Amino acid sequence: MARDRGAQCKQCRREGVKLFLKGERCLTDKCGVERRSYPPGEHGRGRAKQSEYRLQLREKQKARRYYGVLEKQFRSYYDKASRQPGVTGENLLRLLERRLDNVVYRLGFAASRAQARQLVRHGHFHVNGRRVNIPSYQVKPDDIVSMAPGSSAEQVIRDATDLTASVAPWLQADHDGLTGKILKLPERGEIDTPVQESLIVELYSK
Repeated sequence: MARDRGAQCKQCRREGVKLFLKGERCLTDKCGVERRSYPPGEHGRGRAKQSEYRLQLREKQKARRYYGVLEKQFRSYYDKASRQPGVTGENLLRLLERRLDNVVYRLGFAASRAQARQLVRHGHFHVNGRRVNIPSYQVKPDDIVSMAPGSSAEQVIRDATDLTASVAPWLQADHDGLTGKILKLPERGEIDTPVQESLIVELYSK
């Protein structure tokens, strides 16, 4: 299973914004961005040149790290989004939001996307009653996501629901029954990803 093994707090510091890669820790004063609000590395406190390319690259890296996908995967999502009707940037975010690991996180069944990815990979969730262990699985409207019966991770999942303040408006969650439903495809206004997708489109359009 390919994944980014880099230090997660450094990734947030590099982008200058909380990406919530460590779940509950990101809400405390132990958060790397809170403790050191400058980029990592020897020259982190220096002044970096703000070029157009740099801004576009940072937005792409921010989105990629936010959803926990590698460069090749991210480019594949962009290519697919560009072939769909509508606004390419919004299509891209919609595809990323519909990943099963992201949906598990958005429903409040995991404290972070990394934890959601692991839970899905280990077969702790079903989609429409069938076991799905592919984190990148694309959910569809009316799909039902539920914890696998007898899952050994039930307590971990219930602990995660206690940290959840709200659920995305395009989803419906039952935290007592540990089930969720995809009501519809997400609109751009319902996606709180802290990126300017237009800059990503400009980067890949060159």
